[in-house]
Amino acid sequence: MTDSYIAFTVTLIKETRDDDAAKIINAIEMIRGVCSVSPVVSNANDHWAKESAKNELKEKLIDIFK
Repeated sequence: MTDSYIAFTVTLIKETRDDDAAKIINAIEMIRGVCSVSPVVSNANDHWAKESAKNELKEKLIDIFK
C-alpha cells in the first residue's frame, strides 16, 4: 500500500519580498493538483531564530579551529 499526500511545505532560501514572491506563488499554483498557496509572513521570531542559529554555528566552528 502506498502513502497519500494532502500537502507539501516549501521553504525559501531567503526572505523574499511579496512582489517577488508573487511569481513563485503563481508558479506553484500552476502545478497540477495544487488547490491553494498560502504564504507565511516572516516576523521578529524568524529573524531571531536565524541569527541565533548562525551564531551557534560560528561558535562551533571557532571551537573546532582552536
